[in-house]
Amino acid sequence: MFTYGPGKRMVRFMVRLSWPVIVAGKKWSALPVLKRIINPFFRRPFNEITSVPISAHISLPDSVPLPRGILEKLVSRIGEKFVLDECICRNHNRVTGPERRIGCMAMGPAIRRMHPSHGRRVTTEEAIAHIRRAGEMGLIGNVAHVWIDPVGFWLSFRDLMFICFCDDANCMYRTHMKHRGPNLNGAYRRLPGISVAVDAKKCDGCGLCVDSCFVAAIGMSDGRAVIGPDCKGCGRCSETCPARAITVTLDSEEKLLAQLVERIREAADIPGISK
Repeated sequence: MFTYGPGKRMVRFMVRLSWPVIVAGKKWSALPVLKRIINPFFRRPFNEITSVPISAHISLPDSVPLPRGILEKLVSRIGEKFVLDECICRNHNRVTGPERRIGCMAMGPAIRRMHPSHGRRVTTEEAIAHIRRAGEMGLIGNVAHVWIDPVGFWLSFRDLMFICFCDDANCMYRTHMKHRGPNLNGAYRRLPGISVAVDAKKCDGCGLCVDSCFVAAIGMSDGRAVIGPDCKGCGRCSETCPARAITVTLDSEEKLLAQLVERIREAADIPGISK
């Protein structure tokens, strides 16, 4: 009946209405009684989010390439790509900087119904350039298969995925996560080939990483930072550390890509990725 889903103005309106509800749900998802009502909305496989530390400013061992190459190879395998011309979250929060123009990338056959007012289809070369711009701006790549996206854009779910380019102050995937419930915690998963480590000899105990971790996965022990088991591998703490005591280490790019592809296959049917 309809060729496309809702246009940009309608989606902005729906975001304004739903934003307070989503924020409240995240904040209350760990509270007794309420969590029984809220947590089903965050359960897998309807909520799958994986961080890829694409920022150009993360601290990596010498000779290790930026992991944004993983996303570049991923989008090279997928034929249908659509880049939004603005970030929905940063627009909602009235961000005025250039990062507002770094929108999400939608992929898969479902994008055929994405309304043209949101942006445009892109080639692989354009998609890679978009990823690189996001990395230069210090944004975090989040590969997401979340039910709220097809609901908002009126698209099918199984053949859709997003790569969102998030900051820590505005984006729904990275805000209001420090006091989360178990399903919300489980939906946001670190790739097993990414690890984050603290050099105790360099750490001066300033605590900036503790404050900056969006999931409160860093604590202090004997005056030194300690990475906890809930680390999502986004790499933001390595950028924050003034002593450069935190380093992100990676498996080979091929292994990380294989891990990411397998995770996508568990949740979605995307040509070029599906078995």
